[in-house]
Amino acid sequence: MSALQQRYLAEMGIPVWRLRANDPARPLPVEAEREASTGNEAKLAAAQEAPAASRGVEAAPPDGLDWEQLALAVRDCTRCGLHRGRTQTVFGVGRRDADLMIIGEAPGAEEDRQGEPFVGRAGQLLNAMLTAIGFAREEVYIANILKCRPPNNRDPQPSEQATCTPYLDRQIELIEPKAILALGRIAAQWLLQTDVPIGRLRGQVRQYGAAGIPLVVSYHPAYLLRSPLAKSKSWQDLCVVRDIVSQVE
Repeated sequence: MSALQQRYLAEMGIPVWRLRANDPARPLPVEAEREASTGNEAKLAAAQEAPAASRGVEAAPPDGLDWEQLALAVRDCTRCGLHRGRTQTVFGVGRRDADLMIIGEAPGAEEDRQGEPFVGRAGQLLNAMLTAIGFAREEVYIANILKCRPPNNRDPQPSEQATCTPYLDRQIELIEPKAILALGRIAAQWLLQTDVPIGRLRGQVRQYGAAGIPLVVSYHPAYLLRSPLAKSKSWQDLCVVRDIVSQVE
């Protein structure tokens, strides 16, 4: 382990000995301007009018949109009421061919201001967490389920998540990550379509989508700032993600 990784582990409050590869306590892994063409507008309209039956709505992901078209579609989206209060949309950042994709719930005030997910103190902690398992922030892709900030940072409503998820699903299709890390209860429960508490969702590898992408659930960095004792469990989840990415060819 490098000195830099040790320093970031220390900042997270995680004892360095947890990095031992043979730690028996560590769980093992189980398992944009939108083009003016009529065709693309039709695809977008069809995608926005509707969603996956598994989420109780009738819609399909925006098939065929490339990164620039997709980003512009998100930027101009007015499908739900959240667009009225946003400063800007928060599309996502990072490598578009990343091995690891990180998904949170929705932008907060600082994200809405900067247009980038996971900034501020929670973002700094996420950066430290990633560094501890050998990833730079620029090497992963980071996004939220919602692309607009809910007022007063309230929890996303199911209808808002259903409207926005086709954009996220298209991002996942374009990236084809080896693993997804879902951070926080709301993101985890929505992606897995369950109301099981996050404490029971973490600790094992799930699968997402038709491609069966390995999905690991962990606590949101904002929660870890409030509850530092949960950092050791978060570290276990990070190790699982690291192992998945390293093992997938």
